[in-house]
Amino acid sequence: MDDRQRQFRFGIYPGALLGDERGIVHPVSPDDPRRVAEALDELQGAEGEFLVRVYRSFASTVTAPGQTPDGWEAYLGRPGRKVDLVLQFREPTGSRDGWERYVRGQVRELGARLGSVQICEEPNADLPVLDGSVPGVREALVAGVVAAKEEVRSLGLSAEVGFNAVPSFGPAGLFWDALGELADRRFLDALDYVGLDFFPDVFRPVPAERLVDGVAWVLHGFRHTDLPKAGIPAEVPVRICENGWPTGPGRSEQAQSRALETVVRAVAGQAAALNIDGYTLFALRDADSRGESLFHGFGLLRDDHTRKAAFETYRRLIAELGPVLRGGEQGAGR
Repeated sequence: MDDRQRQFRFGIYPGALLGDERGIVHPVSPDDPRRVAEALDELQGAEGEFLVRVYRSFASTVTAPGQTPDGWEAYLGRPGRKVDLVLQFREPTGSRDGWERYVRGQVRELGARLGSVQICEEPNADLPVLDGSVPGVREALVAGVVAAKEEVRSLGLSAEVGFNAVPSFGPAGLFWDALGELADRRFLDALDYVGLDFFPDVFRPVPAERLVDGVAWVLHGFRHTDLPKAGIPAEVPVRICENGWPTGPGRSEQAQSRALETVVRAVAGQAAALNIDGYTLFALRDADSRGESLFHGFGLLRDDHTRKAAFETYRRLIAELGPVLRGGEQGAGR
């Protein structure tokens, strides 16, 4: 876009439905599309681009693609608002019959509304609700990235194609070596980004004074240890595809706001060194604001759509870090 550059492209998952280690967590009340749209408008502010994260699943046992959130089309009314589409590979047999056709069809269906296409959801995480538990997921990942990019190019779209992963500890680290054996030139040529899903101080407590260093440690490990094993070069950007900090028993709304600010600024501080180009928050609304599980309270909004302190924090961070800048201007993380 002429002589301009941006620091980050921001986004959010605008739903309340999510998965935990056992299955799907359904919200206690449905999304109110009007109030969700109002919240998205406030978060985006004057930002030229803003991504709405949408999940869809491929499986032979499903006659129509499942998706979340429903009604996402109503959230694209603002200029610059596009879909961050996640295509999950959920075929329990691991068969890829129809998979590439499905990927291409999804790209054609959304067309110019696409900002990015993520192939598979956390393929290195072996949990029932995640693609890492499905046999043949690495092969599906490589084939899906190539198919999506070919379709994007054939349609003349600007959508970026990539995949995501979680930090690798223990056996999960073997994923990258195995992917490297499959990552041929077609795959690497089609790859526009690699996403990282991480939740510091959520599943493993991190002292507040060590949170910035902990974020940097994970980001550097991802860039310098994991990605090279798969032959993914430094020129391919990293982006944060899922990050959040839930409220609940012993986890206050004020602490959520502080954690969000700390993590986003820590990511921004590593952006230039590690080629990080975006951040998407998980999630807009709680599944159950009175629930006791960690998975119940990730939202910037309570389950009744009223706002927590972190809503204003994220809005302010987007306004500060997200606007398009004139070439040569500097900001946090660049």
